[in-house]
Amino acid sequence: MKGFKTLTPIPEAQRAFIAAVAHTPSEVSVPTPQAVGLYAARDVVSPVDVPPFDRAAFDGYAVRSADTLGASRTNPVMLRVVGKALPGAEFGGAVGRGEAVEVATGAPLPAGADAVVPYEEAARRGEYIEVYKSVPQFYYVSRRGEDVAAGEVVLRRGRRIKPWDGGVLASIGVREVAVYKITAGLISTGDELVELGETPPPPGKIINSTRHVIAALLRDLGVEVHYLGIVPDDEEAIYRAVSDAVGRFDIVLTTGGVSVGEPDHVVRAVTRLGPEVLIHGIAARPGRPNSAATVQGKPVVMLSGFPVASIVGFEVFAKPAILKMVGAKEEPLPVVRATLTRRVTTPINVRSFVRVKVYRRGDRIYAEPLAVTGSGILSTLTKGNGLLIIPENREGYDEGDEVEVVLLGPVDD
Repeated sequence: MKGFKTLTPIPEAQRAFIAAVAHTPSEVSVPTPQAVGLYAARDVVSPVDVPPFDRAAFDGYAVRSADTLGASRTNPVMLRVVGKALPGAEFGGAVGRGEAVEVATGAPLPAGADAVVPYEEAARRGEYIEVYKSVPQFYYVSRRGEDVAAGEVVLRRGRRIKPWDGGVLASIGVREVAVYKITAGLISTGDELVELGETPPPPGKIINSTRHVIAALLRDLGVEVHYLGIVPDDEEAIYRAVSDAVGRFDIVLTTGGVSVGEPDHVVRAVTRLGPEVLIHGIAARPGRPNSAATVQGKPVVMLSGFPVASIVGFEVFAKPAILKMVGAKEEPLPVVRATLTRRVTTPINVRSFVRVKVYRRGDRIYAEPLAVTGSGILSTLTKGNGLLIIPENREGYDEGDEVEVVLLGPVDD
């Protein structure tokens, strides 16, 4: 591990870093339709019952269940039809003894009725119906508050709001939701970088692609991204940029300049800010230069300038820090079992992230390794659709081994 005196194991690095994250983003109220994808800042309690009344759950006849006692095909019960109930309006009368009201699905249950006999279990005979089945109380009835009860917590603080959550919130009349407004300051470092648009790059320069990867990962978590530009490889300039960003944003991320060799100055600049905790280098492959600190309880994540390595650092440090700040849990990624097509060898005591192509042949799923090293080979993530994570206590896997693969896209046929 040339250049690093020590590399912190990922579990130890995460524990120390996340424990020191003590910042909470501000909360704002947004219209319910715009809240999807954001994190709830408060519990939401339903002020009403949903549905607000007992209603028919099937087309048929609203009846008194006691009137159907003993009904069968050979001994039907005769009930007189006294009206019809439709969705959107209350039935003006009531169902008395020996009576029935024709109802449509969703219609309020008429007073006096406590069950619905479906059309299939009855037959119309002029003003009467023959009921062929004895039905219990609340048969095919959607009860008041069955979906949501008044006083029930329908959305917990820290939950990332899903499309169906938006539907539930609308059903209880919630027009606005308190959500966290998470802001990120993103800084690129490196004299070799130019921005997209300067094509072809001047000799010796490269396009700043890592910036776009990290910004997209942040936005995918519902974070508002503020890109602060490219800062030269100068410790004083980096110090000023990071110090300013810590004062303005909930989380600060830098890309580039995190090894221990010249001319990398990011970690030294962050050290001058007096962090509560600082981790420099993790036992990951790729991704060992990734580092993290907390300043005034805010996360400062120092990522590799190489895109694939920066993604590893983002998953190790930035993502869990964001979730900690809003009290959210990590959402699981899909995992499949696959047969490895060739041997993969990795160093012991280092967690390795191997990009793979996952495909199906017949009734079996296979994983073909694309790269074990190469922290800058971003194309392996677009050519592949899975990630094989090899734990620290293994030196790899053999060809033919069955392994667990995290899916990053659909399985190829």
